[in-house]
Amino acid sequence: MMNKVKILLVEDDPNLGFVIQDSLDQKGFDVSLCPDGESAWKKIQEELFDICILDILLPKMDGFELIKLIRSVNQEIPVLFLSARALSEDRITGFRLGADDYITKPFSMEELIFRIDVFVRRSKINLQEDLFSIGDYTFHSQNGTLLFDHREVQLTQKEVEVLKLFCLHLNQTIKREDILKFIWGDDDYFMGRSLDVFISKLRKHLNKDPRVSIINVFNVGFKLVVKN
Repeated sequence: MMNKVKILLVEDDPNLGFVIQDSLDQKGFDVSLCPDGESAWKKIQEELFDICILDILLPKMDGFELIKLIRSVNQEIPVLFLSARALSEDRITGFRLGADDYITKPFSMEELIFRIDVFVRRSKINLQEDLFSIGDYTFHSQNGTLLFDHREVQLTQKEVEVLKLFCLHLNQTIKREDILKFIWGDDDYFMGRSLDVFISKLRKHLNKDPRVSIINVFNVGFKLVVKN
């Protein structure tokens, strides 16, 4: 790894936290471990990180509250939940609050490292196109902004990646499994649910221009359509 990827790991179980930190350190990541939400929030305000890995059930401030604070100051940093809470509702809540991924405990280190590598690869993708016109919207994929009528919205990294994929295939149907494999590296059920959350969020961002829509193509996938 040419430049060390800085990871903030927030885990209140000291044994598990040490194991994860040690394993990631051995893979060449630079990992800072915090035992609770409050110390993690303080760390975020003091240092720049490339990825945040959060438990949900944390002392002092839980993971859901922490991600709200993170997203209030940074919409781009990838946030991955690592939690024993396996209910679908918890996953969806996490994604709605701005999470990019969600892994349930128990998990394998190989899976965690794979998910982290997906974020690293996505951040290094450098396609030539950066500026896109979507109806009356202007989308800057490099800085993650969506502009409409002089008002700018900052998108999360996953929103940027999904929208950019749509822009590169404008008015074309993209298979659901192709989106999932390209963006998340997997096409399982829960990743599919997370994609639905991001599609819903993008639709809200794009609802000011009636010519623009993201269409469900039944049993196939999605299409970003801009009508003339």
